[in-house]
Amino acid sequence: MTGKYDIDVLIAGAGPTGSTLAADLLRRGLSVRLVDKAPHSFKGSRAKGVQPRTQEVLEDLGVLKEAHSEGGAYPLMGIHFGPITVPLRMQKRKKVTPDVPYPNVLLLPQHRTDAILHRLLDSLGLSIEFDTAIIDFEQDNNGVTTTLSSGEKIRSRYLVGADGGSSTVRKAAGIRFMGETNEADRMLIIDGTINGLSRNRWHVWPRTHGKQVAACPLPHSDQFQVMIRLTPEESADLDETALAVKFQSLTGLQLQDITWTSVFRPNVRLAEQYRSGKVFLAGDAAHVHTPAGAQGLNTGIQDAYNLGWKLGQVIKGAPESLLESYEAERQPIAARVLKKSNELYSEIEKQHLSGLKRGDEERQLGISYYGGPLAPTNSSATKTLHVGDRAPDAPCTGPKGLSRLFELYQGPHFTLLAFGSNPIKGFSEFESSWPIGVGELRCYAVGNGLEVDNNRLDDTTGNLSSIYGITGETLVLIRPDGYIGSIITNDWLANFNNIVSTFATHSNTSNSN
Repeated sequence: MTGKYDIDVLIAGAGPTGSTLAADLLRRGLSVRLVDKAPHSFKGSRAKGVQPRTQEVLEDLGVLKEAHSEGGAYPLMGIHFGPITVPLRMQKRKKVTPDVPYPNVLLLPQHRTDAILHRLLDSLGLSIEFDTAIIDFEQDNNGVTTTLSSGEKIRSRYLVGADGGSSTVRKAAGIRFMGETNEADRMLIIDGTINGLSRNRWHVWPRTHGKQVAACPLPHSDQFQVMIRLTPEESADLDETALAVKFQSLTGLQLQDITWTSVFRPNVRLAEQYRSGKVFLAGDAAHVHTPAGAQGLNTGIQDAYNLGWKLGQVIKGAPESLLESYEAERQPIAARVLKKSNELYSEIEKQHLSGLKRGDEERQLGISYYGGPLAPTNSSATKTLHVGDRAPDAPCTGPKGLSRLFELYQGPHFTLLAFGSNPIKGFSEFESSWPIGVGELRCYAVGNGLEVDNNRLDDTTGNLSSIYGITGETLVLIRPDGYIGSIITNDWLANFNNIVSTFATHSNTSNSN
């Protein structure tokens, strides 16, 4: 089939992953359709923890203020042992630092996360097509022809399955979902109100009548997310009256005004591959986790954030090989997340309090693509950063009142920071080497006492240079997803042209510094 297309990208699944990807592609000027087999947007609290790194993604998309206004801090846990309640903090509260502006997990019910992203899509001119399923697709070397439940056939350059653990796209692509589902291990999840229960604790009854029960207060509402662990032989009755009776028999409290229920089974699975030709998987379609550690939603959003800019670059002329880095970068991350969440869940199963504790790993700020295809281990480094590491925030003074780097990075562009007179002299050459129309490149000179204009940043305090570990003349390229794309310390133009060949042209030259 020829290269005639209806749209650039068709996305299946309008949850947090698919919605993030759609928003990222739209701001790159691509044509997108987003379909979902459900009749309407998700209504439950399910995945409620938004990690610090995901908050940075939401800031880049321009919706973090909404998320903060609709979410809240996680409360202390209250572990109930009969008449005794033991306070427990799941995760130590971190202080805001110049490099980490959002250090703590945000409590935000999933339906609110979805709603925030859906409002963003609406502002970008995209209407989600609910009650529309993917029936099948055929692909060739040029694109994908997808049949929808409406009978319509859509020709797109790429198809992305963000359609959950039972992904139609994954199954139709013939991609194996490796792992296991323990059908005997089930948990009821319920959104409702509880009379007489304080809202300043995430209440846990670890051993009430042989069951584990928990109730987490949801911010800016009178609701709790209730979790009841079922025994293997127990039936999962979702009748509201039956649920209320069960909860009262376990806790002595009255559960009412139920708005959403679900039976959760702790799948632990990872897609054997994230790509089949022009078809990609993201989010739960590629990996499913236990609920421990609040990792699933966050990992899915970051899948989308990684894939979005790469699809944008390739559609606008970058080498197709750039897309091969998606699986290579994201699949190992998902594998590590699966291992960690499984370990935490195992501790919870054993009723060990250690399973309720969270550390820095869950915040996902330490994720790095160092050693992957876009960040070889022989790349130059600074005192604090390798290629592939997260690009930290830092204070500075810039154009239009800019006061921190994350304001500078916000948007779908690449950012080039130049430290030292020789790299700064090469600005015009760097800009002319970057192809027109293939992802914008913004160049900034960084220094102490620089007069601020459209391409200069004043680092009077020295915090920026210190955070970035700059000890000499250096160029630092920041990818659109906020990771270090390259560090150059010599042969400025030649090494910069290697970057161009990787991220922006049809050359197959590898990125090496």
